[in-house]
Amino acid sequence: MAGKYFDQWTIGETLRHEIRRTVTETDNLLFSTMTHNPQPLHIDLEAAKASEFGQILVNGTFTFSLMVGLSVGDTTLGTLVANLGYDKLVMPKPVFIGDTLRAETEVTDLKPSKSRPGAGIVTFTHRLVNQRDEVVCQCLRMALIKGSEG
Repeated sequence: MAGKYFDQWTIGETLRHEIRRTVTETDNLLFSTMTHNPQPLHIDLEAAKASEFGQILVNGTFTFSLMVGLSVGDTTLGTLVANLGYDKLVMPKPVFIGDTLRAETEVTDLKPSKSRPGAGIVTFTHRLVNQRDEVVCQCLRMALIKGSEG
């Protein structure tokens, strides 16, 4: 188990997750088709070439999911009770096929649970950064985390 218990987190703690991922055409195409997203910018090379981007744009929900997935091993693996929500999702820069992405997480709030002794809500700020050190996705994630005694 790599995730931390609620009482082990501190506000301001920041993690740079070690796993990086280069986005492939297959990632984007499979995710888009699996989620029934027919957006031509994601799956039609000729339409994408004619757009302001001039190339295939990676599906934003894939980008978001990858950001969260890259963080799980260091944050909530084995200690999560439930994800309670995501907020303030932004994608300030586009992601393209061939971009290599890494995730960073900062703990921005801690709130003890009223109904689960020892457990609490951790608010994480997740950021996904490309190979040019540009933030391509960011959000808040609120997670109910077990306490070390429970």
